[in-house]
Amino acid sequence: MTRYDILTAVPTAFHRDGTLDLDGSRAIFRFVARSGNEGAFVLGTTGEFPAVDAGEFSVLVEAALAELAGGMRVIVHVGQPSAFEAVRLTTIARELGAIEFAALTPYYLPATDDSIFEYYRAVSQAVGDGRLYVYIYPARSGNPVTPELLVRLAGLPNVVGAKISELSLDDIAAYRAAVPADFELYTGADRDLIAAVGVGAQGVVSGVSSVTPKPFRALADAGRAGDAAAISAAQKAVDEVATLIGGDMARMKEAYRVLDVVDTHCRMAIAEPTDAERAEVARVVAAHS
Repeated sequence: MTRYDILTAVPTAFHRDGTLDLDGSRAIFRFVARSGNEGAFVLGTTGEFPAVDAGEFSVLVEAALAELAGGMRVIVHVGQPSAFEAVRLTTIARELGAIEFAALTPYYLPATDDSIFEYYRAVSQAVGDGRLYVYIYPARSGNPVTPELLVRLAGLPNVVGAKISELSLDDIAAYRAAVPADFELYTGADRDLIAAVGVGAQGVVSGVSSVTPKPFRALADAGRAGDAAAISAAQKAVDEVATLIGGDMARMKEAYRVLDVVDTHCRMAIAEPTDAERAEVARVVAAHS
């Protein structure tokens, strides 16, 4: 059966002074747990992972598993610039009970295909009997993954799929044509669920769905039903939310204020929304909650 999975990329809550807000993060996890979505993607880009240290990673993973694991899949992102660091985080998460993982390619410095392969081989071994997704995001990591390299990575133990961000539908189709049929592909483009499934993906990893899950659920349900009119209506709603909020964590956090989930802030250098943008966030959240 064709899948239309929605994996919610979850923001991390911080206080205004930048300190971790663990209670606020738990509130976000609880809100996401009620979404009806198939899974949660924690401590990824939306979770501001580059600004989270290992101790904070540990308590956040523990909280995510406690609040989310009973009702949905929890995929813990462990990607780091080095295999040493990625394996360290994988080991921490696994000891806390995580069974699904994702790892961004090595980033900041250029990496060869062979060095990327060795990085994933090390993480794959650390995953043990769990499941590992390759996180492909060359616009941020600086390191692309060709279809040929992804085929090599798909042959590693425990590597079961890939998350693909800021690449085209043609790129997703090229991956699909190259990898085994049971290898899972997820787009990172919030609005592309239907289009990505159409070229062979299993679903979307969506940050916007963390604050407005309703239109995303409607779109997934319409896709499964093959209802063209319902797909068109739900897609229009998803497009509106994605256009305004997109991958902007500060606007997502403004939405959490509007929803009275938590008053939270970004730790990274992300501009706060203007008053006009705050008003638009409130309007969109009211329309699609």
